[in-house]
Amino acid sequence: MRQFSLEANVKDKDRQRKPLARKDGLVIQELPDEVLVYDLDSDRAHCLNQTAAFVWQHCDGRNSTKQIARKLGQQFDCSVDEKIVWLALDRLARNHLLERLPVPPQEIQGMNRRAMVRALGLAAVVSVPMVTSIVAPTPAQAAS
Repeated sequence: MRQFSLEANVKDKDRQRKPLARKDGLVIQELPDEVLVYDLDSDRAHCLNQTAAFVWQHCDGRNSTKQIARKLGQQFDCSVDEKIVWLALDRLARNHLLERLPVPPQEIQGMNRRAMVRALGLAAVVSVPMVTSIVAPTPAQAAS
């Protein structure tokens, strides 16, 4: 007979709320204002702005989205809405840079970037997380 462990169940739920960045198969180069990430599996190069990079670097499986938002606010000495973190997580997940993405709150599910920026207000536009990606040519393609 299988025993139910409340402690294990709580730990599983806790882990589900804490995003985890993908690190395997990536070449990472940190620059002063951005982070460049090359995905060896997809031959895609990603450029993360400061906000997206900060969120990604704090997706260690220990920080919740609320904790990341608080740390982001401390880093940039401003108030940061948790929606900024969710927007960054969405961008990171779309580019396969996360291993684990928590389920977003109901009010955020289905919001696109434009709606999210409107909800955050114009003052937040400067901190909107951006992930810009390109497909890098393979050596065979580059030689042709």
